[in-house]
Amino acid sequence: LITRKSFCVTRGASYAPTRVKKAADLTKEMLDSGAWKTTPFKEYNFLTLGEKVGGGYLHPLLKVRAEFRKILMQMGFDEMPTNKWVESSFWNFDTLFQPQSHPARDAHDTFFIKGPGSTVSVPEDYYERVKTMHESGGAGSIGYRYDFKREEAFKNLLRTHTTAISSQMLYKLANQKGGFTPQRYFSIDRVFRNETMDATHLCEFHQVEGMVADYDLSLGDLIGTIETFFNKIGITQLRFKPAFNPYTEPSMEIFGYHPDLKQWTEIGNSGMFRPEMLAPMGLPENVRVIAWGLSLERPTMIKYRIKNIRDLFGHKVDMARTRTAPVCRYDATE
Repeated sequence: LITRKSFCVTRGASYAPTRVKKAADLTKEMLDSGAWKTTPFKEYNFLTLGEKVGGGYLHPLLKVRAEFRKILMQMGFDEMPTNKWVESSFWNFDTLFQPQSHPARDAHDTFFIKGPGSTVSVPEDYYERVKTMHESGGAGSIGYRYDFKREEAFKNLLRTHTTAISSQMLYKLANQKGGFTPQRYFSIDRVFRNETMDATHLCEFHQVEGMVADYDLSLGDLIGTIETFFNKIGITQLRFKPAFNPYTEPSMEIFGYHPDLKQWTEIGNSGMFRPEMLAPMGLPENVRVIAWGLSLERPTMIKYRIKNIRDLFGHKVDMARTRTAPVCRYDATE
């Protein structure tokens, strides 16, 4: 038995000598020319899912910053308002008892602002006390013995450290209604320095700073506070080396043991603010201020195993790394 099948093919209503791809979108050109009237369109599928919408991703620096903020707030610190990047030389240098002839105040180390080149005003009574401290001393100091220049103090610049904000907070603390009250402050924000860029240095970076103002604090309180902070981020092996800073005495560099590099690495700086800095503010004589600071980039590079800082911050950043960077978590050690 043989079965035969046959088919009859005829031209349908949509026959065309060439295959015409159906349009998916209505364009301006179709509306202008009237082609939309004869153009075949794809049927709209109301049940299909749209293209996945990609959300934003936190940069590794922001992840570490959020973790540091949480740790410092757990330690009882309040965050300082650091959203003002332009400061006067008065707040950035002079109030910290840093002489106007200091090399850090040269143009090859600091970015000065051309317009406006000078600040409008500073507290005049405080200015006079700072000027006197520089010129002739006080609080047991003989000062720097030079002519303090107003035009130098009023120069605007991109802040070289967030300590410029710390000095303003301490001045407000000393002159607030009701008098001085002990406080703990911290800040994490950008600072700017005219440095040669390489694998570990940029002209713009983030500074983490903490300070405690209270009665009769000692160097032991400073070391204990620093150890508590670093223990909370998993750094338990610390060393302290004597150092020099214009506005702290005594001063110490902080070294931590790097388990990957198998060596001690400098991770911060610290000290007690000098009496020459605190006395003009009007703080009581037995008030001491301990402070420490470190960059945000270095612990971030260690955390995410990044060797070149330009791969972390700047125009060379790999966006895929930002999307795939894991959540930052520091496990505290007892």
